[in-house]
Amino acid sequence: YLVNNPDFFIRNARQIEQMRVPHPVRDSISLVEWQMGRQRNHIEQLEEEITLLMEQATTNEILFTRLINLQCQLVQADSLQDLLDRLRQWARSLGLVDATIRLFNEKWHLGAPSDFTHLSLPRQSFEPMRIQRLGNRNQYLGPLNGPEILLLMPEAKMVGSVALSLLGKRGDLGMVIFTSRDPQHYQQGMGTLILDQLSLILPGLLSRWIEPV
Repeated sequence: YLVNNPDFFIRNARQIEQMRVPHPVRDSISLVEWQMGRQRNHIEQLEEEITLLMEQATTNEILFTRLINLQCQLVQADSLQDLLDRLRQWARSLGLVDATIRLFNEKWHLGAPSDFTHLSLPRQSFEPMRIQRLGNRNQYLGPLNGPEILLLMPEAKMVGSVALSLLGKRGDLGMVIFTSRDPQHYQQGMGTLILDQLSLILPGLLSRWIEPV
């Protein structure tokens, strides 16, 4: 009826002012109060949404700045060891314990006389862990058990939680792992923007010193 009679409120302005609407707390309120209450709730909801968007924008800006800084650092590396050191220093600047790179030996020439054979990891030995921890994803954030830590980071100590990302578009080149002492630092559901970008950036940088198969 109101849709078909848009002038209803104009023609019945005095009656509208006297109307009372049931209210769950105050028994009843005027129609004007009810409408103002709805508008206040709508404004509060909009303010909350704007605040959330601003917080997300700030977070994205911080992540983008960190990623750009890391890219600049890694590009300036003049050796593979320098690249690994720069990645580790960047991780520690964020309060993390370490950053580790492991490369699947089926995809890289890492045999002797290379000084970096310790980066090599057989894909077959990682496959059970990939199925259990990652499934169809390219990232895993959370804790690792003892055998998993021993497989990926045999010299690591005090590993509470990790952020692990497979390298390359298909995730078949290896992985980068960031470690924290805090078991709750990395958890499933957290954003993976930096991990996503690093997984694409690192293979090209590594190929400067390690020949892909």
